[in-house]
Amino acid sequence: MNHLKLLLGALLIAGSQTAMGQGAKNIVISEVLTGNTTSVVDEFSQRHAWLELENTSFTTYNVRGMFITTNRKVLDKSLSAPERIGMMSIIPSGDERTSMGARQHLVLFANSNPAQGKLHLTVPVADSASVWVALYNGNGVELIDSVTVPALPANCSYARQEGGQWAVVPAAQVTPGLENSAGSLTKKKTGVDKFKEQDPHGFAMAIMAMGVVFLCLALLWLFFTLFGMLMRHLDTAKKVANAQPIKPITKTVEATKELAHKTGNVLQEGFDKKGIDMEVYMAVIGMALSQYQDDVHDVESGVITIKSKDTDWDDEYSQMTHWHDPILPTDHNAPRIPTTPELH
Repeated sequence: MNHLKLLLGALLIAGSQTAMGQGAKNIVISEVLTGNTTSVVDEFSQRHAWLELENTSFTTYNVRGMFITTNRKVLDKSLSAPERIGMMSIIPSGDERTSMGARQHLVLFANSNPAQGKLHLTVPVADSASVWVALYNGNGVELIDSVTVPALPANCSYARQEGGQWAVVPAAQVTPGLENSAGSLTKKKTGVDKFKEQDPHGFAMAIMAMGVVFLCLALLWLFFTLFGMLMRHLDTAKKVANAQPIKPITKTVEATKELAHKTGNVLQEGFDKKGIDMEVYMAVIGMALSQYQDDVHDVESGVITIKSKDTDWDDEYSQMTHWHDPILPTDHNAPRIPTTPELH
C-alpha cells in the first residue's frame, strides 16, 4: 500500500511539473524598449528601460520565480543551475500582476532596484547598443524565450509581430502592456483560438476526449458481442447438421433427387421419340417409383421386439436318464425286482 502511495505521489508531482512546464512555454517576450525618455513611467514617475511579457494561452499562469537575464554566459552548458541563476534577475512574488490571465501583458522595468517595486529588476539593459534578452523557467536551466534587440532610437521599441517576426516600432506605436499594434491586435482568431478562449481550463476538451474514448469502447463491445453470438449460432447449426437422425433423411433426399433426374431423362427421351415404346418407359417409371418406396421404407426404426417361447429346457424329468428305479410296492416283504438286466 505504501509503495502504491509513493508511486501515485511521484506521478502527481511529475504531472504537475509537466503541466507547469507547458504553462511556462506560453509566456513569451513580446516587446522591449531600451531608451525611455517619453514612454511609460513607474510608481515614482521615473522612466526605465522595460520589457513586456505576454501570456499567449487562454489560461492563467503566474510568472513569479521565473528569471530574466541579458548575460549570454548563461548559455554555457557546463554551468550549474546556481551559477546560472547568479547571473539572472528573478521576478519576485507578492504582486498580483504576476498572475497573468489569458492574453494579458506584463511590463517589467530593467536597470532598476527591486526596492522600488515588485516589478523592478536589476537586469542591465544598454540604451545605445544591441542587447540579448532571455526568459528562463524557475529552475534556472530551461530557456523559455529569447530575443536579440538591436540598437534602438530613443522611445522606439522592438516588438513581436504576427507570425513571430520582430520589427522596430516607432515611438507613436509603442504599446506597453497592450497588444502590439502591428501584431496580434490585427491577427484574426482561428477556430482553435476561439475554442481555447471559451474553454480556458480545458474542461470541455477533457469531456470530449473521454466521450470519444467511451464511444469507441462501446462500439468495440457491441461488435464483439454480435460477433460472438453469430459464431455461437454457426457452431450450433454445424452440430445439428452433423447429428445422426438427419443422415437417413439426407440419404432419402439424395435418392429422391437421383430418381427425379432419371425420370426426367426417361420422359425427355420418350417425348423425343414421340410416344414410341411408351409402355417400356411407363414400366421403367413404375419400377423407379417402386424402388423409391422401398428405399424410403427401408429405414429401420431401431426397435427390436422379442417374443417369448416355451422350450421346456428347465423340465427336471426330461433332463433325467431312462435308467431310473421303477415305483416299488409298499410291502417290504415282497421280492425286489432287479433294476438292471442280468448278464450271462
